[in-house]
Amino acid sequence: MNHRLVSAVLPVALLLAGSVSAQAAECLPTARQAWIRLPPSPAMPMMAGFLRIDNACAKTVEVTGADSLAFAEVSLHESRQVDGVNKMRELETLPVAAGKSVEFKPGGLHLMLYKPYAPVKEGDKPVITLKLKGGRSLPVTFEVRKTAP
Repeated sequence: MNHRLVSAVLPVALLLAGSVSAQAAECLPTARQAWIRLPPSPAMPMMAGFLRIDNACAKTVEVTGADSLAFAEVSLHESRQVDGVNKMRELETLPVAAGKSVEFKPGGLHLMLYKPYAPVKEGDKPVITLKLKGGRSLPVTFEVRKTAP
């Protein structure tokens, strides 16, 4: 065996093996029950998206935003009752604790979906990609519905 070849190839092989094992060790949350409420009028420039994020990872995962090829803008929002008035605010980040879940639902956490690039109809399945802290992402397929599943 050629020792020069082994000494040249071995560091590269170890580097690649370390990279693959680091990627395999990375844990991503999962998403389910993803749906978008169809607006009452097709002329409405915004919609709301809902889902459940499950974090089976050993560490907290932070959602830092979202985007989609189907909408001009996607943002994280939360609705809350404040002094008897329902108020909505945009969230910069949303932590999902290790071993926990977060549910986006009407009247609470939701994704605001602005200006669809094409008309949206019941049964459509746009993909919205959740951006995670550290540069990772989680693409999620949503179903457009008139009512909650």
